[in-house]
Amino acid sequence: MRIGGRTTALAAIAAITFGTLAGPASAATATEYVALGDSAAAGPLIPPQDPASYGCLRSLVDYPHVVAKKIGAAKLTDVTCSGAKTVDLSGSQPTFTGPAAPQLDALSSRTSVVTLTIGANDVGLVPAVLSCLNLAPGVQPDCVDRYTAGGHDQLAESIADFEPKWGAAISAIAKRAPKARISVVGYGTYLPHNGCWPVAPLSARDADYIQKTIGELDAALARQAAAHGARFLDIRGVTSGHDVCQAPGVKWYESLVPTAIAAPLHPNEAGMAGIGAYVAGKLARN
Repeated sequence: MRIGGRTTALAAIAAITFGTLAGPASAATATEYVALGDSAAAGPLIPPQDPASYGCLRSLVDYPHVVAKKIGAAKLTDVTCSGAKTVDLSGSQPTFTGPAAPQLDALSSRTSVVTLTIGANDVGLVPAVLSCLNLAPGVQPDCVDRYTAGGHDQLAESIADFEPKWGAAISAIAKRAPKARISVVGYGTYLPHNGCWPVAPLSARDADYIQKTIGELDAALARQAAAHGARFLDIRGVTSGHDVCQAPGVKWYESLVPTAIAAPLHPNEAGMAGIGAYVAGKLARN
């Protein structure tokens, strides 16, 4: 999400901070790796942050760096950027330190591996979560009723509206990097069934609605990956049991009040390590 007058202060913090491969022995076939995407890939606030682009709040231990190390990539170009939307793949993205170049500019005919995590900012997922914060469940109304009023699920409809654009983005990546194997990485399991109020200050119904929406986003990305010659890496299974409700050291995602140096509502360093290891291992077997 971009920062601006349309978001609350808390939304701004969350927004700027949320958002193919082979093993080392065969690195010769996967030497040039380009990582694209938003804050779910970039790792905002996780130290150390990349001095090449402080405005993107990109960590040097985000999942692309973990993947690159594990596969023995000869070169990693990580242009993931917190707040990125699909439009920022092909256009410059405003950040607090100046514009970030279009992410697709990092691709070339030499690129052999691409990972992409995108879509949450397109559909306004972080503002939706923030609008559902509930300090008095049972007294304060559940936001799921507001989002699904009149038989229309606003977030589901937004996902449906954006889905073709994600397919077009995958095609644009393939055009820029015709030799690359493209992998779309999903968003994972942020919340368990019924949530864990007050650690995650959402009612049980709203926690289930938000996680269901994340699942619908992942499903749309999976469909578009399959339809455009890429593959989808579903991390919901591997992240299950590492949600925001777990104890420090177990959780891979932070809640509204982080217990590790990481952005609220985003993966922490342990999450980046776990997701990166899974992605590297999964891709190495295919």
